[in-house]
Amino acid sequence: MIKLIAIAFALLGLGLLAYIRLAPSDPARWHEDPRLVTRPATPNFHLIRMVGGDAMPRVFQMSPEDLARRIDQIARADGAELLAGSVEGQHMTYLTRTRLMGYPDYTSLLIEPAGEGAMLLSFARARFGRSDMGVNRARLDRWLTALERPAPGD
Repeated sequence: MIKLIAIAFALLGLGLLAYIRLAPSDPARWHEDPRLVTRPATPNFHLIRMVGGDAMPRVFQMSPEDLARRIDQIARADGAELLAGSVEGQHMTYLTRTRLMGYPDYTSLLIEPAGEGAMLLSFARARFGRSDMGVNRARLDRWLTALERPAPGD
């Protein structure tokens, strides 16, 4: 009897892991504008915007079009998959997964003109769980740091 209960719990756990890994990602649900999003009640996100964010957006000395292309290259090189939006529209949402368990995270980016340059607004969040252990902030920090380096071929 105990063996059957243990097997049932193991199968339930495997089923949960399979759901987390294979659950479809609805672009309409996850593609958000960082300027307009309501801050979640859970601490599993990082928000970069002018008012009410966790950090202020940085201004980059490049055109909005160049910034959109460059952040897309950086995100994809980091393993992100474009879920919604477009580089041309300068509003993109990427799906990334945690390395060990494959939990999905979503990062919405919006490029806006800023004087002679452009700024990047972003909303990175976990789909499952209460805490992301700083993963979303670390990803955004990594992408922003990569933006400060010269592009390959420059």
